[in-house]
Amino acid sequence: MRGAIRQWFHPRDLREVGDQPDYRFSLANERTFLAWLRTGLALVGGGLAVVQFLPPLPVPHLREALAIALLLLGGAVAVRAVDHWARTERAIRLRRELPVSRFPAVLSLTVGLGALLLVVAVLLRAVGQR
Repeated sequence: MRGAIRQWFHPRDLREVGDQPDYRFSLANERTFLAWLRTGLALVGGGLAVVQFLPPLPVPHLREALAIALLLLGGAVAVRAVDHWARTERAIRLRRELPVSRFPAVLSLTVGLGALLLVVAVLLRAVGQR
């Protein structure tokens, strides 16, 4: 674990492993990292928006729970992004199979569940206002 985290802060160490790949592969890996980072930032922004702009919901503290879940998920995505970047870069240099992960599926299901909870919350609010 410590070695994996070290790679995040010392990418030069990655250059000492394996062969120099075609730079296009490293740039594609970096673009993927940036896409994951944008996703993490969007989730953090969504969490802040929920707590600041969503009116109180009929279920006590549901708004805060959704905001905290989005903030934590955004942070997890950001950390996962840098870890995946480092592991992928190492695999590219060693000409190994790229690392696989369940994280995209977990993230998709979590976001889908969060959206479903928001739909339920909005419907509860609409029914409660009648």
